[in-house]
Amino acid sequence: MGMEVHVELGTATKMFCGCSTSFGADPNSQVCPTCLGLPGSLPVVNRRAVESAIRIGLALNCSIAEWCRFARKNYFYPDMPKNFQVSQYDEPIAFDGWMDVSVDGDDGPSTYRIGIERAHMEEDTGKSEHVGGATGRIHGASHSLLDYNRSGIPLIEIVTKPIEVPGSLAPAIARAYVTELRELIRALGVSEARMELGQLRCDANVSLRPAGTTTFGTRTETKNVNSLRSVERAVTYEIRRQAALLDQGAQIIQETRHWHEDTGETTAGRVKEEAEDYRYFPEPDLVPVAPSREWVEQLRATLPEAPAARRARLQAAWGFTDLEMRDVVNAGAMSLIEATVEAGADPAGAKKWWLGEISRSANERGVAIDEAGITPEQVARVEELVRAGSLNDKLARQVVEGVLAGEGGPDDVVEARGLAVVSDDSALGAAVDDAIAAMPDVAEKIRGGNHGAVGALIGAVMKATKGQADAKRARELIMERLGS
Repeated sequence: MGMEVHVELGTATKMFCGCSTSFGADPNSQVCPTCLGLPGSLPVVNRRAVESAIRIGLALNCSIAEWCRFARKNYFYPDMPKNFQVSQYDEPIAFDGWMDVSVDGDDGPSTYRIGIERAHMEEDTGKSEHVGGATGRIHGASHSLLDYNRSGIPLIEIVTKPIEVPGSLAPAIARAYVTELRELIRALGVSEARMELGQLRCDANVSLRPAGTTTFGTRTETKNVNSLRSVERAVTYEIRRQAALLDQGAQIIQETRHWHEDTGETTAGRVKEEAEDYRYFPEPDLVPVAPSREWVEQLRATLPEAPAARRARLQAAWGFTDLEMRDVVNAGAMSLIEATVEAGADPAGAKKWWLGEISRSANERGVAIDEAGITPEQVARVEELVRAGSLNDKLARQVVEGVLAGEGGPDDVVEARGLAVVSDDSALGAAVDDAIAAMPDVAEKIRGGNHGAVGALIGAVMKATKGQADAKRARELIMERLGS
């Protein structure tokens, strides 16, 4: 395998001009002569993008070039207004690094070192929207619209060295690598790395060879896979597809392929070009980039705790099992749980809410978990109300539901919906008396020493109070009333 991951940097302006990079603006409203490639316009390198590239390279254990330059990668796409992409070719800013990933196997977790060939700077293309067809692709569309807002946004492309592993492990290793890389990018703060928004896109190269041989097989490149689950599924599909063709004596065509999330299949795109087909040559309008060693060391000092070390530290502090921690990481909830614990919640309680009610709500609405509509502080407040006895678990779920629906903070929802636990003895005692009177046979069983029957009376009390009774206090009052 070879993984090529494009990371859209979170800079305020584009790679070579001052246009805004904010998401969701009207089409073609964030463009200028430079990012449109108009004659006479000249690019200027975004210093923050170079800084981000260096920090990514350092975090990936790469060497940082003392001198590198940009190149023109020439090819025609309607969404690329210059007819070339400013990228880096044989002189990338970062090279020869590595990242370790952990994958579960039959004998427990194993660590694999993924070699990093290079991390280089480039600009993004625009976006094509194909209209009138059933699939959203150009085939069958009546016309296409072009939005150049994305054209020129800074990208870092991270390219692995060949990852030589058994086919049975390849899909899990591919997913683990992209997962770890996404966590690293987020920890660095250089991008939100949200795959569903295209801020992190993965191209998966796959080739097969007979066991015991050393010559690589012909590869295919599955383009723009945009979720962790899809990375694993796409690699799995390509391995099986290529194996079936080779078993039939057919040849693999070197080509790009499209991933279809709905069917779990790839389909042919275009025959893959080689480097010479792009006619690379040095970009004449940009001077070389030569980061001083002092600057590089200053940036090295800003690197955060490595994601693997952070996970291990938090897992130990929270007392989570390996499986529980994996669920937290896969849900993208680690930082949210950490902030909730810092706000005073118990780790287990924080995990329960973020991976339960909140995650379900986010999935149903198609938003990221951190955009569900509730803050770590609000989750901690719900937990505090539960610990204080002001809410039981059922009422707490209703409070979280109200916060997610935009009804205000937890205390606002409790007051507006009247969700406080009924715990004063006058109101609760009346509900207990009514339950005993309505279920005399159950009361007799309890008087006779069958304390297991008390659950039926508590259920009646909870029903009468619409789930708002303090179950513990209700039990105490029942036992007092029945002399048990």
